[in-house]
Amino acid sequence: MLATTAQMKELDRIAIEERGIPSLELMEEAARAVAQAAADLAGPVQNRTGPDGTTSFLFMTRTGEEPTQEEQREIEELRTIVESKNADPTPRIGIVCGPGNNGGDGIAAARLLLEAGYYVRTFLVGDREKMTPDARAMEEKLRDAGGQLEPLDLEDQRDVMWLTTCDCFVDALFGVGLKRPLAGEFLSVVRWLNTQRTPVVSCDLPSGVDGDTGEVLGDAVRARVTVTFTCPKPGLYLDAGAGRAGKVKVADIGIPVELVHQYIRRADCTDLMPDYMHSYLPKRPVDGHKGDFGKIFVLAGSEGYTGAPVLAARGALRTGAGLVFVGVPREIYPIIAVKCDEAMPFPLPERYEEILEKAKGCDVALLGPGLGRHPRTEKLVRSLLEDLDIPVVLDADGINALCGHIDILDKRAAPTVLTPHAGEFARLTGCPLPIRDRLTAARTFAREHRCTLVLKGHGTVTAAPSGKCWICGTGNPGMAKGGSGDVLAGMVAALWGQKQLQGPYTDRSELAAWAVWFHGKAGDRCAERLGEYAMLPSDLVETIPEILKENTDH
Repeated sequence: MLATTAQMKELDRIAIEERGIPSLELMEEAARAVAQAAADLAGPVQNRTGPDGTTSFLFMTRTGEEPTQEEQREIEELRTIVESKNADPTPRIGIVCGPGNNGGDGIAAARLLLEAGYYVRTFLVGDREKMTPDARAMEEKLRDAGGQLEPLDLEDQRDVMWLTTCDCFVDALFGVGLKRPLAGEFLSVVRWLNTQRTPVVSCDLPSGVDGDTGEVLGDAVRARVTVTFTCPKPGLYLDAGAGRAGKVKVADIGIPVELVHQYIRRADCTDLMPDYMHSYLPKRPVDGHKGDFGKIFVLAGSEGYTGAPVLAARGALRTGAGLVFVGVPREIYPIIAVKCDEAMPFPLPERYEEILEKAKGCDVALLGPGLGRHPRTEKLVRSLLEDLDIPVVLDADGINALCGHIDILDKRAAPTVLTPHAGEFARLTGCPLPIRDRLTAARTFAREHRCTLVLKGHGTVTAAPSGKCWICGTGNPGMAKGGSGDVLAGMVAALWGQKQLQGPYTDRSELAAWAVWFHGKAGDRCAERLGEYAMLPSDLVETIPEILKENTDH
């Protein structure tokens, strides 16, 4: 269950003001989780045999001249810092803190790591006068433990040299409150951190990431691990934010679970599709027949796009569809017929009534993959949308056919799911690119048009007409190839058509989110085996069976 930044601020307020949980206790628990993550990256204090390698440095002097006495002194100081690292195997951790409560988490983590035996230095970035009361309280505790909160000056070569000898950094500059682009010394520190190979642990969010949208605000920390508190935030899984978060760990900091569920679990809540789905997909009934597992009508393909209908049909069959009928333009039918073994292709009749009759005899219609944008074809799509009373999956050029005719979607009584990428969504709605808040855009569209929307991208968002959303945590850049979306459209159609998934699994929007997750998981397995560069959409199709088998076996 995901929480927006506004929801988390309100949860914190309720916990502190209404439930009486001291804010310093919450901060202490947050710091404990951050400290543990930093210790895991830096390595244990005991039993270290020495550093992984030595640190080298260059000190620039005037060409052809001997260093001055002052320059020589600085060289010796820098050499001492390096040699002390080589001589002392104690892991070093540098913690950069802002003046807010996120900085307080970092200061508290510094104390815990110091007490555990790590060599820790804690730096304040920003105005000391703006430190919150809780951050000041944690600074006092750090001082009692023998540490101090120092100003950070990236122009001071001694500070920079010490930081380059660190085994881990902790980013505690900004938490969920950041909504403006980074600037000044904060931007400088973030950019410097990103030039280092040292792994970074971020507190709650990588500084510079919008917690609601995943937008990078000017620049953002590239974390190895992000320890987020109480609930994960949407921005950790969406767009560029997902690329900055690294591995996300959710820490319980002491806010009661029932309070979290009471406040956040509403019809319009957002769930993260987890890294497992093994308890969701039921076994097929032993007495089932192909009619029980869905008859799918696919309208797809055009000259130059003969792969799309085949990939969509195979995606549907591999996801359990009982029968798949593939209607294609007559001129490409011979090509499709050769490529299809299990699916049943047919050349589209000239008469609209015959096409409509064929589609009405099925449980689900998939319209659009590789269909092209000929006016006659777009008119066919719109007519089917108006006349069909079965669920429809609208993909690719099927979505493009709706541009300027959104009223047809609004009139439909039967369930409809649209699966656009950002460009198709922008053409349909007129919104500008890039879409800065995909979660809100998807939720708003699904509500207003009473449909399911699968807005594809990094962290694909599936939105239900109720306003509930799911963000997918699977998938990788290797899937960004023509044909991957056709496979997904077929998978969605297959899950929507299977009768054993109805009853306790009546929410078609959630079934669409399942398809997205299975699709992404298959992509991740392909990336493991073949690499992101070489994997193909056809590899996705062939990997679907092992993903679904793992689920039903469990």
